[in-house]
Amino acid sequence: MKKNGLRLLALLTLTGTLHAETVFVTLEKDNALAVVDPITGTLSKTVPVGQRPRGIAISPDNKFLYIATSDDNTIKIFDAVSLQEIGKLPSGDDPETFALNPAGDRLYVSNEDDSMVTVIDITKKKAVKQIKVGVEPEGISVSPDNQWIVSASETTNMLHWIAAKSNAIEENTLVDPRPRALSFTADSQQLWVTSEMAGTLMIVDVKSKQIIKNIKFTVPGVTDDKIQPVGVVIDKNRQRGYVALGPANRVAVVNAQSFEVEKVLLVGQRVWNLAFSPDQKRLYTTNGTSNDISIIDLDSQQVTKSIGVGTYPWGVAVKP
Repeated sequence: MKKNGLRLLALLTLTGTLHAETVFVTLEKDNALAVVDPITGTLSKTVPVGQRPRGIAISPDNKFLYIATSDDNTIKIFDAVSLQEIGKLPSGDDPETFALNPAGDRLYVSNEDDSMVTVIDITKKKAVKQIKVGVEPEGISVSPDNQWIVSASETTNMLHWIAAKSNAIEENTLVDPRPRALSFTADSQQLWVTSEMAGTLMIVDVKSKQIIKNIKFTVPGVTDDKIQPVGVVIDKNRQRGYVALGPANRVAVVNAQSFEVEKVLLVGQRVWNLAFSPDQKRLYTTNGTSNDISIIDLDSQQVTKSIGVGTYPWGVAVKP
């Protein structure tokens, strides 16, 4: 039996059925990074990274992790294998959220207190531009075709469309109150934006910069004030999008063609951010007040596991 098991494991590995990957989770109140093996469903280790880590991203080549350590007023660079700190980026004060461009050589940071977006040349580790935006910018995203950087200002209730070529705002779109997170579809034709106060998801047409669909979330047995959409992701084939509903403790599953809400999935408490596995077979959620992450199997559309990771998990990134 043991030999047969080893043969099966080898076969699964060769055929690609078994996928090795690592999930990285920032722990805002532990000043640390949780490293999770989602295949075995275990917390591998916890690594100190700096004061109040929140936003996190992995480079396109999967070699580097970028982590916004807000109270250190910097974005730190870590080797994605050794998890050793290898550099810092001049992010401006209190960085929380940021976005990488597709090439991985530019990083765009929301400076909430200063109403700015800072553009960083990663190779030179230098800020090359500061762009004045609306009040309290937080959500930020770069289109996959590298045409647009969009910054959402929470108090101004506006999307600012920054052209990648000029680093200048070309258009603005008024949206529902307190826009929190935004994500482009893989074809760069749509931008999905959440409104925390209105409890809505807005689908924005990139060409016209106008809202083409506004989806109001409801959850049976949950009052409207608990439905606070934050993180949003859309699969690469534009079949479904997934929205974290904050204190509602649910992830909404949205049909990306009809824009109908197909179901809501119960996860941990105050679900915050979301990330796909590299093969998009699973979705990982950070659950801030239950101190865990949830794993959603996307074929069955079921939550399969919760893993305790540490105090106040915030951001999540996945390495193959």
